[in-house]
Amino acid sequence: MRSPLALIPVIALGLAISIPAMAQESLAVEESTIARDVVDRMPVDPGATFTADVGRLFCWTRITGAEGSTSVRHVWFLEDQEMADVELNVGGSSWRTHSSKAIVPEWTGNWRVEVRDNSGNVLETIRFSVQ
Repeated sequence: MRSPLALIPVIALGLAISIPAMAQESLAVEESTIARDVVDRMPVDPGATFTADVGRLFCWTRITGAEGSTSVRHVWFLEDQEMADVELNVGGSSWRTHSSKAIVPEWTGNWRVEVRDNSGNVLETIRFSVQ
């Protein structure tokens, strides 16, 4: 008869494999856009090019695949300079959320917003320009 202690490595190995698999979420960005406003959780006047006097822009995303409450980050860049990092709650699958960024008229150029999961993985990159 085997000693119960002989099974410990097998049980420990099984736990090491199954715990990370259970903890993983398959977050995805189903829809995203940059817009001039968000009303009733929907983007208003979306676009890819905006004038320098726009004042404020919104990054709107619809996230799917969340298992319970989690978060994503909208990281705003002008060229390669990080301008803002906003953590947003995701309360379930098919969750709409948004962040906004004040745009100073001198901040013209190529912009992007990276949508990142809790581990920092980029789920989506939304590109736009301010001219």
